[in-house]
Parts: sequence; C-alpha cells; structure tokens
Amino acid sequence: MKNKEIQIEELIVPTVEALGAYVWGVEYLNLGRKSLLRIFVEREEGVSVDLCAEVSRHVSDLLDVEKIMPSEYTLEVSSPGMDRLLFKSEQYAAHVGERLDVRLNLPFEGRKKIVGTLVGLEKNTVVLRVDEDEYLLPLENVQKARLVPVFD
Repeated sequence: MKNKEIQIEELIVPTVEALGAYVWGVEYLNLGRKSLLRIFVEREEGVSVDLCAEVSRHVSDLLDVEKIMPSEYTLEVSSPGMDRLLFKSEQYAAHVGERLDVRLNLPFEGRKKIVGTLVGLEKNTVVLRVDEDEYLLPLENVQKARLVPVFD
C-alpha cells in the first residue's frame, strides 16, 4: 500500500469498526484534479448497501474534518466482492490454493500479468503456480492481486 492509503486506513479503522465492520482495503487513485478513494469493508454476516451508505457518510465527514483529501474527490464504499483485491499479507495466507490474477509494476520474464494458483507468501514474496512452474513474485513488484472466482 502507498503512504496515502496507509494514512487513510489508519484514520478510518476506528470509525468502520464502530459500525460493526472492518476495513478490507483502501485504494487511492490520484486522477489529476479529482481523486478517487475506494474503501472496501467486510463483516462476517456480509455487507449490505445500507452498511456501505453508513460507512460512506461517517468516513466522508471524518475525511472532511481531518482535511487529508484534496478538495475534489469521489468516495466509493463497497464490499470486496468475490473477485476481491488482496491488500495485506494475512489476506494472501487466507486464500492459499485459490486462483489469483497478479498485475506487476515491472515485467517478470516478459510478463506483467500472471494468473495462477496461490501457493503462499514467503518473506514478502508471492508464490504462484502456473501449470507446472512456480513463480516467486516480490510483493513490492505486485501492483494488484485479485482473486479469480471459480464457478463449478
């Protein structure tokens, strides 16, 4: 995560937890004059539209008071979904054995996109199995890692 995302997450965690949920992840995109802030929330019993709206209201007020966002930004609050992004090392550990779509900052063996089965996370390195090969992808080179839902 980038510094801005870490700063925002640290600020909003107590508020989101007070609403009975937890922060799955924060994604901040600076789009020039306007910015986009995506907050993914989760809870055991699932995420409803009402919960997202409530989190949005509280977090928006908090961000306005703390003045850590640019003057114009769009706030999106949602569940992580079935094709959830992975933000933290413990999230990788919880999804070992599942399919993962990894986008890299820098090419690895000529590829910036690798889809395979998550074997694990070892010393800040994502271990991904593609066919018979295993790829060791340093976490700092991972731009995005998203679960790939499998429907039987």
